Amino acid sequence: MRERGFTLIEMIIVFTMIGILVGLALPQFKNAAVKARESTLKESLFTIRKLIDQYYTDKSKYPMSLQTLVDEGYLRKKPEDPMTGSADTWIEVREEPKADEIEPGYAPGITDVHSGSERSGLDGTPYSTW
Repeated sequence: MRERGFTLIEMIIVFTMIGILVGLALPQFKNAAVKARESTLKESLFTIRKLIDQYYTDKSKYPMSLQTLVDEGYLRKKPEDPMTGSADTWIEVREEPKADEIEPGYAPGITDVHSGSERSGLDGTPYSTW
């Protein structure tokens, strides 16, 4: 009577198929984490920009910093930049007032924010330009 089991050829075919499947799935898995961080960055930027505009609408001036938004209750805390892993790396873009609008004691507020990361996204554009 013949013993039951797998032949060497059957084992090689199964391992080859597993290798092909892993080879196809691995690149997608690597990009999934980056896509998730990019999505979080886009959402954070959208929210911060919306709150800056809301602050301007309420106070008729731009906030001095992201910390001002926290202090005034517009944000609970400064969000973490998902690309740098820190809440202190945001690049704050200051307003550029016209010369005739400048009054004594005037300090320009922030009108926009960008990521502090020096890396580029999957589409090739630097995160600091988003």
